[in-house]
Amino acid sequence: MKNLTLANIAKACGGVYHGPENKKDIQVSSITTDSRQIQPEGLFVPIAGERVDGHTFIPQVMEKGALATLSERPLEGAQYPYIQVQSSLQAVKDIAEFYLKQLGIPVVGITGSVGKTSTKEMIASVLKEKYKTLKTQGNFNNELGLPLTVFRLREDDQIAVLEMGISDFGEMTRLAKIARPDTCVITNIGTCHLEFLGDRDGVLKAKTEIFQYVNPDGHIVLNGDDDKLCTVKEYHGIKPVFFGMDQGLPVYADEVKSLGLKGMSCRIHMGEESFPVKIPMPGQHMIYNALAAAAVGRIYGLTIPQICQGIESYESISGRFHMIDTEKYLIVDDCYNANPMSMKASLDVLKDADGRKVAILGDMGELGEDEIALHEGVGSHAAKCGIDLLICCGSLSGYMAQKAKQDNPSLDVIYEPDREALLSKIGSYVKEGDTILVKASHFMHFEELVNKLQKV
Repeated sequence: MKNLTLANIAKACGGVYHGPENKKDIQVSSITTDSRQIQPEGLFVPIAGERVDGHTFIPQVMEKGALATLSERPLEGAQYPYIQVQSSLQAVKDIAEFYLKQLGIPVVGITGSVGKTSTKEMIASVLKEKYKTLKTQGNFNNELGLPLTVFRLREDDQIAVLEMGISDFGEMTRLAKIARPDTCVITNIGTCHLEFLGDRDGVLKAKTEIFQYVNPDGHIVLNGDDDKLCTVKEYHGIKPVFFGMDQGLPVYADEVKSLGLKGMSCRIHMGEESFPVKIPMPGQHMIYNALAAAAVGRIYGLTIPQICQGIESYESISGRFHMIDTEKYLIVDDCYNANPMSMKASLDVLKDADGRKVAILGDMGELGEDEIALHEGVGSHAAKCGIDLLICCGSLSGYMAQKAKQDNPSLDVIYEPDREALLSKIGSYVKEGDTILVKASHFMHFEELVNKLQKV
């Protein structure tokens, strides 16, 4: 890893090196916090968690051939190099910040309330048409996940697309300090994390902390149809590039057409140029993802054919509106996470499905004092969006079920108090030929439901 010698690592994180002098100038091959993933000549970062203290695995990783380890405490009698630090978590952030500076490649930072992951995937799909692109995998978008993503970069990578997720004030500032993005993309300002951020104005304030470390010569790309983001006029002289459906925006779409669950089509306009494109995923939100990707692609010099090809070659990932066609059902696996905005968007897509339309919805977390009303809002939306069966699961989703039935007495609504109860009965609720949407916040573990549906 470029310039990541033990001496430089110790300096970057303010640590104290212990060990043979002749090993200080050796570069580490990799960095991990998972003892099971240690590689020869790698650096181990032990994190002291609530349940497991990574320091207990230090002897094990050193036996596997690690070059060195960090440690928050003295390692008496250690026969291997280690760097003593005050905080492993802070150290890993400092090292990631240093490493990105050594690579000197452009960074696209993506945040927002809804659609961060699908937008990140779409932008990476476009940029890969011209550059060797590394993107965030899974949910590695927080103060530990972002550094671990950075450590996957190598010298032949040409651009990084980094998802940045937060739940409280100050977090985005710390993430932005690591990533120092050349381009900042914000998808929208919604109602997630209200427990900590208060209201949508609080969400806007927290998300736009990403600008604090933007490259002075960089770019800001924002959803111009969002009533909060459209108020951002400039940041230190950087004027945002807005995208949306409004024809007055620099990047906009028209001729929008739903292709059912096969996707969407539209025409994207950028200045004097425009082009038709087919997006291989359903939902109006995918139009916005494509517009963001087109704007970023243009910033980095891609041609119209390259941008179009990147959008049309987009692939979904598990848990993010991933369609699973079994012999009996079409399962729409959207169970990675949920908030009111994304719940309603997924329901709007489901109405275009073939066969009986079944929505299995679970509790949404971190919604603050309005959590009941927000669940009721989803229930009200479900009542009028043209689905055939609504199955609600979880304590808060009881309010969703009640509201849906109240607003539309003819809608078939089923309520189960918990996942175990639903799993035991799901086979009797669904029918061959159904299209089944499965969506809830991650803590509901609805991936178990997706697995069960593939077997019943």
